[in-house]
Amino acid sequence: TVGIDIGSSTTKVMVVEHGKDKDTKTSRIIGTGIAPTRGLKKGFVSDQKELVKSINLAVHDAEISSGIKIRQATISIGGITLESKVSRGTAIISRADNEVTRLDIEKAVKDSEQSLKNLNKHIIDTLPVIFKLDSKEVYGKVEGLRGVRLEVTTLFINCANQHLEDFVSSINASGIDVVDVIACPAAASYVALDERQRTAGCILIDIGDENTSVIVFEDGNIISLKVFPIGSNNITNDLALGLKISLEDAEGIKLGKITTDIQQRKIDEIVNARINEVFDVIQKFLKKINRDERLPAGAIIIGGGANVKNIEDISKKTLSLPSKMNGLKGKNSVDPT
Repeated sequence: TVGIDIGSSTTKVMVVEHGKDKDTKTSRIIGTGIAPTRGLKKGFVSDQKELVKSINLAVHDAEISSGIKIRQATISIGGITLESKVSRGTAIISRADNEVTRLDIEKAVKDSEQSLKNLNKHIIDTLPVIFKLDSKEVYGKVEGLRGVRLEVTTLFINCANQHLEDFVSSINASGIDVVDVIACPAAASYVALDERQRTAGCILIDIGDENTSVIVFEDGNIISLKVFPIGSNNITNDLALGLKISLEDAEGIKLGKITTDIQQRKIDEIVNARINEVFDVIQKFLKKINRDERLPAGAIIIGGGANVKNIEDISKKTLSLPSKMNGLKGKNSVDPT
């Protein structure tokens, strides 16, 4: 399996080999590739030729390290057009004995999709979240139960058609077929969260260079996904303006790679002001979906822009939730699912 992730600053490729150890599925990374991303602006393709070059460089590295020719891949997609929407649908049980079948479930989900106002949007994933049979919520498997009327609440993850088409076109121009598409926050959740966190309820916060994405879980299901147009590049810009220095020096100070005579207190004030803004936006989002202060497993913070001093304390104070950095599993582990 090959995965390609095109981020605002970096394009990454991973090649995974699947097998079996007795009755257990195994997966191991056999090749990786990485290259600076060019040709993107605010998560959108601004120069396809430059983006194709970035993809080709990363793919070439992955081919060399894995020893295989990459011809197809699953891609992850982010950007501010990525979002989740909830819709409801119904179906009348078709069998004479009123037993719920897979066909009934598919009809109810299809009805929820038809109720969705999704102009110029492409559905990436369709996730039934809640089933009701004759107005009573079903907590286990609905197929095989008996009833008359099936209701479903479905969460759809989608993005702008043009956004996705530009990404797929760029991958195709690199000589690679796209076999599947996954939302970046969902992909990150597979390795950053465990089952206990997803079941209890949590929010995964991924702070990137240009965007911050969040994905909320409850009872093991995704209940909301959102991307905000604010990231660590905003911190760099704030430092450059506030300290009257170049963008290059501001980035170095942010990452701790450059020492300076400027008082650390001044730097911390600038950085914390922007990080506080990020968490204020997230707090308003949680309040909007009625999950503020209601996620027992708290906030898990990842991403290249998350390496900021006191970020856990800022998150705890603003979100009123337990908060911790990273939470990623071992760097070589891959969830076979």
